[in-house]
Amino acid sequence: MDLREPVRISLNRVLFECIVLITVLSSVSSIKVNAPSEINAVRGEDVTLSCSFTSSSGPTSRMSVDWSFTPADGGVRQSMFHFYGTPFPPVQGPFKERIKWLGSPTRGDASIQLLNATLADNGTYTCSVKNPPDTHGGPAQTLLTVTPKKVTIHLSEVMVLLLFILVPSAVIGMVLLCRIFCPCCPQGETAAKGQGYHSSIEVTERDMYEFNPPAQKEKTPTCCEMWFTDSDGEEDEYHLSHHVHHHKGEGMEESQC
Repeated sequence: MDLREPVRISLNRVLFECIVLITVLSSVSSIKVNAPSEINAVRGEDVTLSCSFTSSSGPTSRMSVDWSFTPADGGVRQSMFHFYGTPFPPVQGPFKERIKWLGSPTRGDASIQLLNATLADNGTYTCSVKNPPDTHGGPAQTLLTVTPKKVTIHLSEVMVLLLFILVPSAVIGMVLLCRIFCPCCPQGETAAKGQGYHSSIEVTERDMYEFNPPAQKEKTPTCCEMWFTDSDGEEDEYHLSHHVHHHKGEGMEESQC
């Protein structure tokens, strides 16, 4: 009997078992999970956290999806969503009523949607998928960055048109009001400048008194005029006296009242 025959049989068995074991292990860990490395969002938006997977076997009724969240400040990792045949959204915590299931296991989709993103949602989101017998696939992580909402103004054509009409009209109206209630110079000074521009409907004093001039005010005589008109004789005597004093050249001043 050849002693090498049992040894050859045992070696063949060991080799066969190793091949089977490698095949089983490769099939168990053949699931692959993918997700974007980074997502940027604005506060108040609805953010889609995408996650896809590929498995060596088709999705089964035992397939499960787990989403977890780690805050950006390094807080404790917390579970935020679980799927096992049906979605199980969180019933408490900061993500309550803010997670929507968008996945489809038959298409290899395990995505969720985060509603009304806030600055507190900044952090790392981990997607883990298990599809027995593929249960050893590595999870995928996504870093979410939420920024404050920027204030933007959208001007329509109508608003632009109104802007170009209302602003100049308001400026002109303010100028006219200032001219009416706060004139640049007093009224008397303006009248002293002489005849200015008059509109076609404005009636000046000259037009009013063109045919009916106002009665001339009687000029009040001065004391000298009253003295000169006392008598003709006194007036002649005054002129004669004034003539004599003028020829004397003594620089006598004329009498003034």
